[in-house]
Amino acid sequence: MTGTPAAARAGEPAPVRAALEALLSAAPGASAVAVGLYRGGQRSFAVRGSTAFEGGVPVEPSTRFEIGSVTKTFTALLFAELAARGDAGHHDPAARFLPPGTRVPVRGTEITLTHLATHTSGLPRLPPGLLRSGARRLLSNPYAAFTRADVLRALARTRPRCRPGTRVHYSNFGVGLLGHALCGASGGLPYEDLLACRVLRPLGLHDSGASPDPPPGVTQVTGYWHRRPRPPFGIPGLPGAGAVRASARDLLTLTEALLEPGTAAVTGVPSAPLRTALEDVVRPRLVVPRGTARLALVWNIRPRPDGSHLYHHSGGTRGCTAFAGFSPRHDTALVALANCTPGYGNPLIQQAYDTLTDLIRTA
Repeated sequence: MTGTPAAARAGEPAPVRAALEALLSAAPGASAVAVGLYRGGQRSFAVRGSTAFEGGVPVEPSTRFEIGSVTKTFTALLFAELAARGDAGHHDPAARFLPPGTRVPVRGTEITLTHLATHTSGLPRLPPGLLRSGARRLLSNPYAAFTRADVLRALARTRPRCRPGTRVHYSNFGVGLLGHALCGASGGLPYEDLLACRVLRPLGLHDSGASPDPPPGVTQVTGYWHRRPRPPFGIPGLPGAGAVRASARDLLTLTEALLEPGTAAVTGVPSAPLRTALEDVVRPRLVVPRGTARLALVWNIRPRPDGSHLYHHSGGTRGCTAFAGFSPRHDTALVALANCTPGYGNPLIQQAYDTLTDLIRTA
């Protein structure tokens, strides 16, 4: 493990060090991998490589990666924070907070904010027309030219797959629309600014943000697909579904805050609504049909044989892979980031999940 303080390395048992080191090799197409572990009050990081295959700088725990759909967990926390303030209710219709004149489809009942945050809105995975508009960018960034206006126009011609609240169907469209509704509930602030104001700065997440450009002094990786550099990921129409860049340090801080909201060891100053939100966002909302898995607001919940619950979410762009997971009962969290696309030949997400389950089994 490189780039990790010696004190943090020395405090981990040999099997834990071996597990973290194995994760550093789980994404062979990456020039950079960063792993963070919190366990029983101690945190440690393992990093490998540089921000690019050519011309990069060494990776640090503060280096930013595109986290793709792990962005949705930030949007869920933002939703819970607005709900705690009374700016938006869990069961408010999404239409209430979208621009006047927006046509929101209704199939038996209105789509609520919680429907959007639990993938039960009935909306398809992607807005109609997105893949057609991005056909020439499928290997780089199909979302790049699909704007907020395109999303709202697509919404007007969307027919929900089912009555809202009756079926779980993973939807980038839905959580992206939630982001727009939250901005509307906050007076029209852009998603990037609203997230920074209500979540990132209060939690001390100084490396992270929804802008493609890193803050001064913070490094950021180049993404790769089959070792070919990818352009920076852009998702202007659905930022709440995938726009955030984050470091292993910040993702670990977020999961620590979710483990114990009342005593979260964050470097910022969380407000009372944000502390309430940290508790609310992980509350189980529903059981996924035909199984034992559950859903909180965005977070997936997997029951464990000892009666505990493992929370997890993963994400990817055309150039990066991300995983975040934690177990409140076992006071354990693990995050893993790599600058290569998920898929065949990149088992980082599965290996990170398996490593976390092994760690909580022996906690």
